[in-house]
Amino acid sequence: MSSDHERTMLRDAIRSLLQRHWPADKAKALAARSADLTGIWRILAEQGCAALGTDPASGGLQDILVVMEELGRAACPAPMLDAAIINLACSDAGMQAPPFLPDLHSGKAYACVSFGAMDPDSAAGSVTVSSGKISGKINFAEGARSATHFVIFHPAGSCLIVAEASSDHVTLTPTRAMGADGLFSAEFSGATAVSVPVSAACASDMLSISRLCYAARAWGAANRAFELAVAYVKDRKQFGQPVGRFQAVQHKLANNLIALMGVQLSLGNAASHYDRGIDHWRTFAAAAFAYSNMTLRQVSLETHHSFGAIGYAEDHEAPRHFKRVHLDIVRHGGGRQAREELAERYLGEESVELPQYDLGEAGNRFRGEVREWLSKHWPPERRAAYEATDETHRDHDAKFAREMGSTGWLGLTWPKKFGGLERSPYELLALLEETTRAETPRAGAPIQAASWMIYGNPEQQQRYLPEILRGEVVYGMWYSEPNSGSDLASLRTKAVRDGDDWVINGEKIWTTTYWGDYMWLAARTDATAKPHAGISMFIVRTDSPGITRTSIKTMYDGEFCNTFFDNVRVSSAALIGEVNRGWEVLTGSLGTERSFVGTLILTKLVRQFEELCDYIRSLEINGRPLRLDPIVRDTIGGYAAYLEAGRQLALNSVTILAKGSEPTWEAAIAKVFAGELMERFGESALDILGMCATLSAGSTDAPLRGRLEQKLRHSLMWVISLGTNEIQRSMIAQRGLGLPR
Repeated sequence: MSSDHERTMLRDAIRSLLQRHWPADKAKALAARSADLTGIWRILAEQGCAALGTDPASGGLQDILVVMEELGRAACPAPMLDAAIINLACSDAGMQAPPFLPDLHSGKAYACVSFGAMDPDSAAGSVTVSSGKISGKINFAEGARSATHFVIFHPAGSCLIVAEASSDHVTLTPTRAMGADGLFSAEFSGATAVSVPVSAACASDMLSISRLCYAARAWGAANRAFELAVAYVKDRKQFGQPVGRFQAVQHKLANNLIALMGVQLSLGNAASHYDRGIDHWRTFAAAAFAYSNMTLRQVSLETHHSFGAIGYAEDHEAPRHFKRVHLDIVRHGGGRQAREELAERYLGEESVELPQYDLGEAGNRFRGEVREWLSKHWPPERRAAYEATDETHRDHDAKFAREMGSTGWLGLTWPKKFGGLERSPYELLALLEETTRAETPRAGAPIQAASWMIYGNPEQQQRYLPEILRGEVVYGMWYSEPNSGSDLASLRTKAVRDGDDWVINGEKIWTTTYWGDYMWLAARTDATAKPHAGISMFIVRTDSPGITRTSIKTMYDGEFCNTFFDNVRVSSAALIGEVNRGWEVLTGSLGTERSFVGTLILTKLVRQFEELCDYIRSLEINGRPLRLDPIVRDTIGGYAAYLEAGRQLALNSVTILAKGSEPTWEAAIAKVFAGELMERFGESALDILGMCATLSAGSTDAPLRGRLEQKLRHSLMWVISLGTNEIQRSMIAQRGLGLPR
């Protein structure tokens, strides 16, 4: 199995080759000539592409998808998918290779593969074989005019039917689709055929792989058009400024980037699991194709919106990518079929969980260790007793926090010099996943701990870090103010030096952990400096004299408060970092939290999804199981696909951390995706269950103890806190895409 570096080299080599031999601006004319199609296939074969999938050691499904993405980018319909299906099927244990396989690998043979009656799309056609003769018709055969062989799966998936394309008993009819040429119907009237046995399981797997290949090629096309659009809006001026400066355009393109990243990561995840022989690859493959179907067409539409009229002209490159996306992403029954496969998994007769992340050997082992510890220290009966108390809105249990502190896990990734265990971000992700799934109260202060280690002086580190590590203290943040929410640099709370002390006056709002032991407070210490330069950060005890709090009930049954500071006095030792350099501390601490916030939301949402599926499975409507309702199944299948894409986006941030970098716009992508998915999921739960789903905790017959509607009310917080999603989209556009401010 190849490495990430080797796949990057493969991508660069294929892109360079196609730029020389199949330039995108000439792709339409090249694709119309059979000689050019066979020519580019021979060139790709010389690079080893035609043999990919034959030997896992020299390249597997991940490598195949790389080539498919690059073919989509170049608008090149070379038969890579067809060769890959044949190679992977042939590598199935005990299968006899078709006689033309050596010619396929050298580029002399040009195969055209069809799943025939196996294809979930009923219009794909079907064939029969009798006494070595093939009859029937297949539709949507790409590049059939250049083909030397047709390879068709038997309707029962028991064999491959191989026929030579040059036979007089094969009739081709061009089929124009999406306003483009390239597809054909092939009618067989007694052509000689050879049968190559395969297992039904192998045939089914090849159908899943074919969908992945189509989705990868569609992604390549969509991503190429997107790149062109991003470049265009940077240069195109309207009303005296680049179009890319307009917030509406930035947010549109940010949405496209989120979708494109989600598709690519989902495809890579499915292919990686296949290459490693992990059974869950089939679930991941269905989710990847379903998500691709639901998003790539929208990306294509939004890309053309950014181009305006210029992208509507056929002499522009964008139209051919638009057509490719729409042709590829509806193959094999499209998203509806993939969503149905996911619904069958999650709404079947037995309860199942979403597949776990593969966090590597250490991460997977630690996940089991955490799960076992939680089974003893936070069993269901203890959680139920906690939830029955009045303290649940605080999401804290002091006894549990100290128990967690005794494990050392609150300093899991800390350097050893601060008492930490120096474990990997993947192990931290395992801890976060398991504690979230077990619905434990939160413990520790990871944001403040990370900043103490960076910005604290030795005395502060020795005083504050050990008590965080032991789970003895709770931290909150006094940041937001009236008229200073997302624009924190405009805050007006003041801290004035008075001898060895600082005197604080002002107001903070929307403080959730107002009952904690310590708060981090951002205050202006230089009224004459530029906004970002005149802020300092302080640690303040919540019981300090001069602090007045007004508690406010939140829409989701929690609490926050407004806090007023009237000559609150703190010592000089309360200053964190340097005077007037507090903005660095503030943004650094928020950056730490944002790295994992997408994972936190997604893990909560996975739990909600599994609970809802279990509940749906228990219901009947007019004597018919609700789980069999086609609309319910399509909805659940769709959310299963979105969840897998979201989990990959969140995992991407952790991977960046594991490589020693700090995710910025990548973490923003995970946060935007996860927060808005939680909102939509809550709304859909109401649609599925109706009025009963609006019943709150304590109401008779409230489903899932009233958690459905409460989680919907709570979901609004995730798109607002830590910088609204609108702010996040602007950051994604400006930092991730380089659009002008």
